[in-house]
Amino acid sequence: MTEATARTSLRLSFDATRTKVVLRTTDEYREDLVQLAARFPTGGQLGPLSVSVGLDDLLADLNAVSTWPHHTGVEWDPELRDLVLGVLQDAEAVQRRLVAPEQAPEVSPDDVPEILGHDWQAELNAFQRRDIAKLLSLQHGANFSVPGAGKTRVALAVYAAQKAQGKARRLLVVCPKSAYESWEYETGACFVNALRPWFPDRSLDPFAEVLIVNYERLDRSLGMLAAWLQAAPSMIILDEAHRMKLGARGTYGAACMALGPLAKRRLILTGTPAPNGSKDLENLLGFVWPGHGQRSVVQAVAGGDLRHASTVLRPLFTRTTKQELGLPPMDVRVRYVDMPDLHAEIYNSVKNGMSDGARDDLSTLGKTALRLLMAATSPALLLEGATRYEPLAYQLPPLEIPQSDSLFTLLQDLPDYELSPKYKEAIAIVAANAAQGRKTLVWTTFVRSLTTLAKLLEKYAPAMVYGGTPDRDEELRRFREDPSCMVLISNPATLGEGISLHHVCHDAVYVDRDFMAGRFLQSLDRIHRLGLRPDTETRVTVLAARNTIDGVVEARLDQKLEFMGKILDDPSVQQLSDLQEEPSVAAGLASDDIAALLQHMGMS
Repeated sequence: MTEATARTSLRLSFDATRTKVVLRTTDEYREDLVQLAARFPTGGQLGPLSVSVGLDDLLADLNAVSTWPHHTGVEWDPELRDLVLGVLQDAEAVQRRLVAPEQAPEVSPDDVPEILGHDWQAELNAFQRRDIAKLLSLQHGANFSVPGAGKTRVALAVYAAQKAQGKARRLLVVCPKSAYESWEYETGACFVNALRPWFPDRSLDPFAEVLIVNYERLDRSLGMLAAWLQAAPSMIILDEAHRMKLGARGTYGAACMALGPLAKRRLILTGTPAPNGSKDLENLLGFVWPGHGQRSVVQAVAGGDLRHASTVLRPLFTRTTKQELGLPPMDVRVRYVDMPDLHAEIYNSVKNGMSDGARDDLSTLGKTALRLLMAATSPALLLEGATRYEPLAYQLPPLEIPQSDSLFTLLQDLPDYELSPKYKEAIAIVAANAAQGRKTLVWTTFVRSLTTLAKLLEKYAPAMVYGGTPDRDEELRRFREDPSCMVLISNPATLGEGISLHHVCHDAVYVDRDFMAGRFLQSLDRIHRLGLRPDTETRVTVLAARNTIDGVVEARLDQKLEFMGKILDDPSVQQLSDLQEEPSVAAGLASDDIAALLQHMGMS
């Protein structure tokens, strides 16, 4: 044993996931290690001389380590030491801002052009320079600006500054596949010498400076991504970061948390950081500042005063709002429709058909919510077709309803007897818009609803994009460029992020919505974003069937939007009356969603 090793009484290092810290000691300090581990809620014994502690837990109480009896014998793994120092430095910087908010930040917006270096060539507006300055004033950061505010360009400017200062030589971008095109374009347009991007599903480029990967690929590429980050000083950006809002409990979140400590600088981008409440925000800021970020959110919202919470958290993120961008207003309205008698009878049968024993089964509740959403649009969607994509075959005009048939038999042939009132309303809106030369974006959650609407709107040469679309780019090109294509039909899960349609489309119709507030807010921004003419009239119609789950969804989205608008200090979010987030077995239901659903079903 060397003299240096003999002096080490406590060594702290990451475990394989980098979401926990392993503490190792010697025989002499065995009892001290047990006592130290007991100070952390997540402390657990790994062996006689080693324990494991959650990273956030350790960083939240670093003072506990200072109680170790052999001060000079504490040794930190270099990666962990750098992470701890960065978090502490940012915590001090934020505290200084809170104590003396009138003081200017360390970086001024006027200094930004010079900081970016000679290789930067893209233009930046005043809001972007302000956001860049704020992000550069901290070691790590979060940009919660609205879609269309240029978050991609701001993020690349932060990387340019790091590169010019010799602090980073490569960049890892995690984003949805729909955002690949934007990142590939901006990495070329922003720099005199275009950055070389590489996508893992393409041939290896050993000279690439930017690695762009989608969330779905993270888990199976973790080893390769970790090695790439460690090969040179790196920066990591999570675009549409709300996709990892579950934190270490979710597949995406766990992978991101494992990669985060390997980067010299961490930056998250999302316009919808808290779609289901403060827990989402905890996990996002916990990635940026392990320990400190999560604790800051918990403490800020503990008193229930969201105005105060917004003031406390504001130094941790930057946000450009739609009001600041000077966008023309968006007219969002709900249009209620009444269900025909047979439709209402079948809907109530589905609603009342849930067994009492299923109320505690999250998966069953999620499926029930989806069934009720389908039934509110058209109960015929509940039936299996020859394929999962087969459209409903509506009889137009409808036949008379036989009085002798059972409800089950009538359900089998429901499209013969009625046209869904939501479909009828959507057709009328599309027709009126087309008559004025206005294209319409139609949103609906379910694939059979997509294909059914495509058939009903055949006259308008509809483009359609969903998970199974063979050539998404061609469908989008047709909608943008073909004057005969007056309608695009999609679902927010597929097209809610990463594309811009505001130059050709100013009307949207929601045939249905689910509980995912962030997804709804993101999808609205496909047609309402930076670049609109001041006189542009953007109109959005939400269709809701009266006395159905649609009312429950609307109320829950209103509450989520209210929270996010207050925590972000953004009145325009509250005015939209809703908000969003990522797939789960419960179809996006949070605990309060479940309570509202049970009440709707008479089971609370």
